[in-house]
Amino acid sequence: MKISIGADHAGFELKERIKAELKRKGHEVIDEGTDSTTSVDYPDYAEKVAHDVAGQRAERGVLVCGSGIGMSIAANKVHGIRAANVTSLIEAQLSREHNNANIVTVGARILKDEDALQIVDRFLNTEFANGRHTPRVEKIAKIESQESKT
Repeated sequence: MKISIGADHAGFELKERIKAELKRKGHEVIDEGTDSTTSVDYPDYAEKVAHDVAGQRAERGVLVCGSGIGMSIAANKVHGIRAANVTSLIEAQLSREHNNANIVTVGARILKDEDALQIVDRFLNTEFANGRHTPRVEKIAKIESQESKT
């Protein structure tokens, strides 16, 4: 799978660990930065990864900041993105099965590294369940389309 990944300074070290694990598992990784722990603004990296996913240059995205919240908010501003800030395995699974989320965000200051790695793995290995969830995701897309016209 082709995955775009990004982080701010707070998430840099965890991003590097996630990236290494993704490559070890055979995924192709687009690293959108940052490349150090020097302070940067998380929306810049959320936007890059979100555009990779929305533009189909990547199948899914992974974003890391201190809490995961800011990355999720910023990424969700890009048309076609459903970013989920995830703190547990069941949230990772349900964000894919029920919401067809295409970006997972995690908090480096919230999660242990091993938990974050497991969350990303669960997110990437869970498929959208379709069925009763499809019309709900379509309604989200409809809201998004209406909002972009106002």
